[in-house]
Amino acid sequence: MIKNVLITNLDLIDTPGGNVMHAMKDSSAGYSGFGEAYFSKINKNTIKAWKRHKKMTLNLVVPLGKIKFVLFDDRNGVESSVFQEVFLSSKNYLRLTIPPLIWVGFQGLAEENSMLLNIASIEHSEGELDRRSLKDINYSWELSK
Repeated sequence: MIKNVLITNLDLIDTPGGNVMHAMKDSSAGYSGFGEAYFSKINKNTIKAWKRHKKMTLNLVVPLGKIKFVLFDDRNGVESSVFQEVFLSSKNYLRLTIPPLIWVGFQGLAEENSMLLNIASIEHSEGELDRRSLKDINYSWELSK
């Protein structure tokens, strides 16, 4: 487990006609302010990697489909680098909170498109994040089921 990464169980309330799926409250663990919320769609087997935010805390929820998240922590140097895998879906309904300076990549695993919600602590700014190509971080992106 990477330090300061949180995985939080979320309420899924069964109601006639469809579930109510809670995402976050200002009293929730991991809440560190609100900058923006956005949805991102990911196609089956597509990999989006790598980026890290310098100041933003990410709060990721997957209301549709299934997504594999891979976190990479090199804050203490490459020799002590750590990976963490987290699988989120509507059936494994959790919130993944990622603090600043953690690299993240993700892969769509559902037959149909998957969707994630990010409740970000600050507004997105290109100057606030770093990007690397898929091959720049040595991780084996095997197709997961």
